[in-house]
Order: sequence, then C-alpha cells, then structure tokens
Amino acid sequence: MAPPLSRRSLLQAAALAAATPAVPLAATGRAAAAVQEATPVAAAPSSWTVQPFALDDVALRPGIFADKRQLMLDHARGYDVNRLLQVFRANAGLSTGGAVAPGGWEGLDGEANGNLRGHYTGHFLTMLSQAYAGTGEQVFVDKIRTMVGALTDVREALRKDPAVLSIGGKFGTAVENVRGSYQYVDLPAAVLQGASAITLSAWVKPAHDGNWARVFDFGNDNTRYMYLAARNAGGVPRFAITTSGPGGEQALNGTTALPLHQWSHLAVTIAGGTGTLYVNGTAVARNTAMSLTPAVLGALANNWLGRSNFSTDPVFAGAYDEFNVWSRALNAAEIGQLQNSRAADASAGHGDLASYAFDETRGGTFADASGRGLTATLRRTWGAPSHPGFLAAYPETQFIELESRTTPDYTKVWAPYYTAHKILRGLLDAYAATDDDRALDLASGMCDWMYSRLSRLPESTLQRMWGIFSSGEFGGIVEAICDLHTVTGKAEHLALAKLFDLDRLIDACAANTDILDGLHANQHIPIFTGYVRLYDETGEERYLTSAKHFWDMVVPHRMYGIGGTSTQEFWKARDVIAGTISATTAETCCAYNMLKLSRTLFFHEQDPKYMDYYERALYNQVLGSKQDKPDAEKPLVTYFIGLTPGHVRDYTPKQGTTCCEGTGMESATKYQDSVYFAKSDGSALYVNLYSPSTLTWAEKGVTVTQTTAYPREQSSTLTFGGGRASFTLRLRVPSWATAGFRVTVNGGAVSGTPRPGSYFSVSRTWRAGDTVRVTMPFRTRVEKALDDPSLQTLFHGPVNLVARDSATEYLKVGLYRDAGLSGDLSASLKPVSGKPLHFTLDGREWAPFFEGTEDPTHAYFRRSEPKVVFGGRDAGVANPAKTDGTTLLDEVWAGAPFRNKGALVARVRSTVDAWVAAGLLSRADGDKVVSTAGAASYQP
Repeated sequence: MAPPLSRRSLLQAAALAAATPAVPLAATGRAAAAVQEATPVAAAPSSWTVQPFALDDVALRPGIFADKRQLMLDHARGYDVNRLLQVFRANAGLSTGGAVAPGGWEGLDGEANGNLRGHYTGHFLTMLSQAYAGTGEQVFVDKIRTMVGALTDVREALRKDPAVLSIGGKFGTAVENVRGSYQYVDLPAAVLQGASAITLSAWVKPAHDGNWARVFDFGNDNTRYMYLAARNAGGVPRFAITTSGPGGEQALNGTTALPLHQWSHLAVTIAGGTGTLYVNGTAVARNTAMSLTPAVLGALANNWLGRSNFSTDPVFAGAYDEFNVWSRALNAAEIGQLQNSRAADASAGHGDLASYAFDETRGGTFADASGRGLTATLRRTWGAPSHPGFLAAYPETQFIELESRTTPDYTKVWAPYYTAHKILRGLLDAYAATDDDRALDLASGMCDWMYSRLSRLPESTLQRMWGIFSSGEFGGIVEAICDLHTVTGKAEHLALAKLFDLDRLIDACAANTDILDGLHANQHIPIFTGYVRLYDETGEERYLTSAKHFWDMVVPHRMYGIGGTSTQEFWKARDVIAGTISATTAETCCAYNMLKLSRTLFFHEQDPKYMDYYERALYNQVLGSKQDKPDAEKPLVTYFIGLTPGHVRDYTPKQGTTCCEGTGMESATKYQDSVYFAKSDGSALYVNLYSPSTLTWAEKGVTVTQTTAYPREQSSTLTFGGGRASFTLRLRVPSWATAGFRVTVNGGAVSGTPRPGSYFSVSRTWRAGDTVRVTMPFRTRVEKALDDPSLQTLFHGPVNLVARDSATEYLKVGLYRDAGLSGDLSASLKPVSGKPLHFTLDGREWAPFFEGTEDPTHAYFRRSEPKVVFGGRDAGVANPAKTDGTTLLDEVWAGAPFRNKGALVARVRSTVDAWVAAGLLSRADGDKVVSTAGAASYQP
C-alpha cells in the first residue's frame, strides 16, 4: 500500500528535518495562524480508512487498458523532452540547443501568447513517473533526470543576472538573445552624445518574424525616440525618429523582409537633412526631408538594443554581431566595406561613439572599443533576478499582476498558479519515482517562494484572486502542497495550502447550497480534492463536508451518461442535461479530476457510489478520449467530447499541448491506480474494478491475479498466489448489475445476496491457488436526460453504446417491443460477429464509446415508441404520453424487473387504469393494451 506519494517518499520524510524556510516577507492573518498551528511530518493520513496501492504494486495484464496505455508509452518513449524544456531554458536565457518548443499552449505563439506555457512539462513529468512505476523501463528514468537536471539549471539561472549566450557570429563570436528570454542590451546614456550626424550599423540574425521587434531603440517614452525595427507592420525593416510620437515619425522603410536565421547587415545614416537605410550594403530607402537628428532628441533615458519603448512590442529574438555608432554619415563605399570585414578592419574603423564586437563568452557586460568606455549591460525586461525558489517558463510578472487584477483576461494573466501546480505535481511525482533529491528541492523551493509571496497578502486580496475566472485558477495545487508537506513537515507548506481557501465556495458547499451554475467546471473540481487533503492535514470538517456535497451536486445532476460534465467548460443549472448538450460538452480534464476526487473521497468513506462513478467515467469517457492509433508528435487525446448527433471526436484539439492532452497523458499511464484498495488496518481488500491485472500485496505476502476480458467479458477470475493470509475480500457489485452477481470460491458458490450498488464480502484465510470467480450478466438499459426523458443514452452493462451514423439530427430509436421481464432491452440488439460489444439495431451499428475512432457517433438519441407493443405483439394502440414526455410504456416498464409474466400484466393493468382515470387513454384502448400484454410471450 502507498500513501499519496509513495513508501519511498514517506520513509525519506521521516529523516527530513522540518526546518522553517527563511521567509523575506512577514506572514499575516490566516497564514500566520496556520504556521503556529502546524504539525510535524505525518505518515499516511490517519483519516484514510482505506489506502491505495502504488502503481508498481499493480501490473496491467493484456486488455483494453494495456492496449491504450501502450500507445501512450510509445509516445512517451519517443518524444524529445528538450522540446518541453525549451520554454524554460529560454526564459532563463540558457541555450535551448536548437530545440523547437511543442507549440500550441506550450509556446509563445500559442493561445493567449503562450501564457500557460510550462504546464505541459509538468504533465509530462507525471506521465513519465507513472510510466516508470508501471513498467520499470530505464528510458523513463533517464528522461525524468534530464528534465529535473535542466529545471535545476533554469532555477539557478533565474536567480542571477542574465549571462551572455555566445554563439558563432558573422566574423567571430556573437551574442544570442533566445526568444522568450526577454533579454536586451542596455547601453549607457551618453552613447549618442547629441550627434547631429550619425551612422548606426549592426549585424543581426533574426530568429522570429514578430513585427516591431527593435534592433535598437533610443528614447524616453512613446514620444521622443529613434528606432530601427527588423520588421514593421509590412514585414520590412523600418527606421524612424520623432519628437512627437508615432504621428510625427520621419521614417525609412525597407523593401524586403530580412531572412530568418541568416545574418543581415543594417545601417542607417543621417546628415544634412538626408537619411538613408542600407540593407546588406545596398541603399534601400532615402529620405531627403529628414530634419530630425539625435541632437534634437536631447538626453535619453532608454538606450537599448533589442527592446522597444513601446511595452507591447516584442523583444528582439536572435543574435547580434557588432554594433557601431559613428558621429558622421558613412558613405556608400564605407558601408560596403562593412559587408566583408569587421569595422576595425575596414576604413571606417571602430565607431567613435560606440563599438561593440560581442566577443564576450561569459558574464553579463559588453566592452566598448570606441575609446569612450561605454560598457553595455545585458538585462531582462522584467528587472532583477527572480526570488528564491521561483521556477516557471515565464517571468514572475503574471503572478505579480494577478495580485491587483479584478477581472479575467487570459491574454494578460492565465492561471499562473495552475501552471505552478502542474510543475509542482510533476516534480513530486518525479521524486517519488526516482528518488532524485533535486526534484524535491525544486518542489520545496517553489512552495517556499509561493508562501513568501502569498502570505503577505490581505485575505480579501486572496479571496478576490481565487474567485477570478481563469486568471485565478489554481488547479489541484492544494493537494500537491499537502503531499509535499507530508514529506518536508515544513509548517509554512501547510500554511501555504490554507492560503488557497476559497471561502465562498467552501462555505456554500459545506452548507449544501448549490452555487455551481455559471462556474467554470475544471477550475473548481480539483480544488475539492485539495480540500479533502487539507482535511487530512488539519482535521477541519468543513473541507471534507464541502467536498462530499460538491460531488453530489455534480453526480448525477450535471453528469452526462459517459461520466463527463460541463458544456463549453462551464456548468449550467442543476439537472439540465439535454439543455446543455453541444459540440463542446464533457471537457476531458473534468472527467480526470472527478475521478481523482471520487477516489480521494473513497479513502474516507467507502460509499460504492464513488467507485460506480469511477467505473462509468473511466470505462467510457476517459478510455474513449484516447484515440486508438500511435503518434510520435501528439498524445491524441480529446479536449471536448461533443455529444451532439453525428459528432466526430477531435484528438488533436485547439493548437495542441492543451490541459486535456496533459491530463490525458496522465490518465493513460495510471489506469491501474484504483483497481484495488486495502483497508488501512489490513483487514480487507477492495476489488473496485474488474480489470486484467496482478496485485502484489507485499504486507500480506500475497498476489492476486485478475484474469478477464471485461467489459468484453461478463465475468472475472481472481487467483491467489504467495503465502497464507486472512482478510476479507470485498467485491464491488456494480449498481447496474441487476441481472445477478454470482461468486464462487474454488468452484463452490458463496452464500449471501449481493446487492447492486454495494460490496459483497468473502472472508477466509486465503492460500496460494485459491480462485474466486465473479459472474455478472450485462443487461441493456437506457438512462434518461434529467430534463427531457425522451432524450436517452444506451448502456450494455457498464459500457455506453453509441450509434455510428453521420446524421446530424437525433436518431429515433424504439426498444420496448422485445423487452424481457427483467426490463432488459438486449433482445432489440443483434450482436455483430467477431466484434465484441458491437450490435446492430434497425440496421445501424452501435459500438462502445471507449473505442477511440473518428466515426461520427450518437451518444444520445430520441426515444420513439409510437405504438404499444409487448413481446413483438402490436396492440394497435398509439402509445400515449404525458405533458412531460413520459409515455404509457415508460410507466409500465419502470416497474421492471418482473418476477413473472403475471406480475408484468398486473403492472400493465394498474397503469392502464390510472391513465384511463386521468383521461389519457380510452377504456377500449386500455383493454386492448391489457389483452395484448397477456397474450404476448417474453424473454426473462
């Protein structure tokens, strides 16, 4: 068994000192109180009445889960993690080694300017850690260690002033400013010296085609300045000088875009009212009415290479080799000489106002060869080095701006603490999997940094921050911090977890007041998993109570048949299902997080409803969200799963590297995490899922091998190995298992009456070779949308069946005509030979939702039973309906199962009498219905 991290982590935790970190800012309010009340290192939470097994204790055996996992493992093995590290290294000003960022949400050109970048790296670390735990393959450890080592280097670099990144230049060496580093060269104020004539010359190698990135910009603000942009709005170089802002610019525009990743020479001369722009030695623009010169600009505060005086312009990404400034206008011949040699070797010589060769290979300054001693300095746009412990793929600026933000705008601030959570979780999982102390140090440092930042804020500010849609989203960070606290024992870490209390949400849910309408679903689901862990750490009941009530507000009141929730990422009013179905229902992250919450709640209360939901969501949405084909570049996981008629799943959503692809990678490498749980005192083993697997229960010295093709098979066999051990085997009886649940031990039937939606217990001393056989026949049933009973979804046992049809209107489906006494609708379905769980109905194929295909599907259909038919006999009577859509046949079959035909006929008679009395059916038609029911033959 294993607590939230692993046995390794907990053993190490006992040896770790619970030292208090040096916090530069004083904690206030809730934070200070939490620090005073904090407790030392704890083992597995004492509040857990059952505990999970570690992933390496449960081995997947061949089956649908192993097949899906194999696709993801292959993706993980082949993907170059240096691509994920690119954005981190760039942010720190380190060499990216030519790696190309994945793009999408994990790149600067993705949605909202890449403001969520870094999150996917955390997901990937978790996937690798789980993959290693599940397979033991060294390749995953190697990738983890590469990533942890690189992130360690990144954090160290962020704590220092930027350092020169030297590369090969046009003539010798050059300095590179990696895109995403936000680095520029700051020149001394005296560089232009009020010159009335001037030449500025630079060799540049652009790495990005962003418009308005500056080669140089000398100015005070947006009014008085002189710049050279590598690209203007038209994509060509532009020089401009003004004393009255953009409207007064005197300009020179090039004619052709500079090539990327190639050296280009740019020069500007001004003298006698004429300005000339040269590109690679050729004059491409001349302005004979250029009356402005550096002399009229006066003293300038900002003298920059690579940075603009307009804050929204991008920083120049690329390399510089030589920058010279002369106090005269060089002629065309002199400019031409600069194409083939350094200025020092040409007739012009070093710039007399400034001359930088960029020969430096270390440090953060650049020598001036003009003789004026104007040393230049490499800087970051966001100022001083980051605070201790900070680690991200972007500067601290998003965290800073969130503290004053009152409205959401993800183009400015996109969930920085959410991204921090993904990185933190990945590091904790890496530490648990590999015992790499660097990962723990990074994780602990991140939380020290967060505490130093958040503990100084007033509580009102925290409540406002966490209540902001998207910008204030923090994912499951509370859970991760609590898990870290069990390892470090640092009081500040527990105090930090409490700083994420969203009191309005906690208090409402604790009072069982449903306020979910209009909330962003995935912003709030993982919060409650964290609050349950806070209950574990603090004993405060409101955390656990609110989480339980919250779960009940989602299941079933906002749940689709496949287990998913949300429409367009949000919740609507309670019990509105049909009214929310769209092409953007069931965000995959929501299912992932509902599974985590269900599992965590089960640790405290073994209510079978949590594992019933777990099976529903896992075997349907989560499995179905992974496409059944290999891909080296993408994990092939859905974002939304549209439930509209004819919807085709998109396994390469949005721009890529989304949150759902991240959680999808995790889901596909931990399918075995909730198959078995053990009672905390070792007295019982819970079998929650019927999945081919082998459990090694080291504490008991036994193994349990589960052999099954479930859900393609309607039974499972558990075989015991190892030594003798006494405990109770608790087998989950699914709530849908109304056709029976039979258990045998070594061939003999076990007495008792299994009840759907419960656990069936078998207590004995188990020996090697003991065999338990579980049989649970599937029935076919429908589940009705809560707000429209005529809109239904079809299940065969635990499996949601979808019609494969390109129609874009709801299909009309009838099922009662062959219904059996049990209420089973299976007789309407014809099995497809050689294709398990595939059926035909009215000539149309129905297949398991979990198959990851690109077929157009219908998860919901319109129930259509126009005539009263029993056992294939038509009564010749139209099937009447009430105003809410409930039909006569609906009410009859709501009484199933029937013990015999007589019970069914009695139900028909009483229902008919009630409908006749209500004026909904004539007596003559009612008699026909009763007569037909009595004459028909029925399957069991």
